[in-house]
Amino acid sequence: MPLRRARIELFGRVQGVGFRFFAQEMALRYRIDGYVQNTFSGSVEVVAEGEEDALAKFIEELKKGPPGARVQNVRIVWGEAKGDIRGFRVVY
Repeated sequence: MPLRRARIELFGRVQGVGFRFFAQEMALRYRIDGYVQNTFSGSVEVVAEGEEDALAKFIEELKKGPPGARVQNVRIVWGEAKGDIRGFRVVY
């Protein structure tokens, strides 16, 4: 299964609702490497690498978000895996 990289930006009610920790939990579930961080504009940014099928499932979970979140829009930029990220971390 080929590895891919995705830069995902989620908009809506996504900060202050535990979204970053939800993303980390889902990344562990689907064996995704990368990181998640809040942006100054109020969105959440995720950079994720993994098998294409696992990434697709991970993104579907992100679109739902944790309880209390309301994802209104998602922007995804696909790229080639770089293999430069190990594990999944929450950036503060």
